[in-house]
Amino acid sequence: MKKIGVVLSGCGVYDGSEVHETVLTLLAIARNGAQAVCFAPDKSQSDVINHLSRESLPETRNVLIEAARLTRGNIAPLAAARSADLDALIVPGGFGAAKNLSNFASQGSECGVDADLKALTLAMHREGKPVGFMCIAPAMLPKIFDFPLRITIGTDIDTAEVLEEMGAEHVPCPVDDIVVDEDNKVVTTPAYMLAQNIAEAAAGIDKLVERVLVLTE
Repeated sequence: MKKIGVVLSGCGVYDGSEVHETVLTLLAIARNGAQAVCFAPDKSQSDVINHLSRESLPETRNVLIEAARLTRGNIAPLAAARSADLDALIVPGGFGAAKNLSNFASQGSECGVDADLKALTLAMHREGKPVGFMCIAPAMLPKIFDFPLRITIGTDIDTAEVLEEMGAEHVPCPVDDIVVDEDNKVVTTPAYMLAQNIAEAAAGIDKLVERVLVLTE
């Protein structure tokens, strides 16, 4: 059975992993006969958001503990992930990707990426294993790889321009489709950068998971 690493960034669209994207990813992996192996950084979130009012809360929360809500506790620290144990890697979106896995939300093109995520992604690439990033998570890819990639975050012109400033080739993409950099085995999809509901998000996520699994062959 293929083992697919899934890197999470907390729990909740505004300060962690997007819940629908995460659950759809786990469902698609299972339906395709593979096993999800989940990880998250064991560190404090950059901020905590009340998802009802969308206001900041004066709290401190741990990314790994929060992400465990999405996986029924079946999750390990990102620092423990080893590329040799995985066949592919997928990173759902949500603002946690831009706040906890990177600081793209605050630093834009000058952002940095979590060192453990960067090391794991590069190790997967060196071993010829595919990776899939969705929603805003592809914004980290130009900071992980030191060569241009064909990626998408959908059709948001301002964000696309930032990615191109960082060295990526941005490809406009509808919500129900994917962009594949075949040479580097990198698959991206807009998900909730464009999706208006969970069904629209599922269309692209299903395609991403299916293509990532094909690229493991």
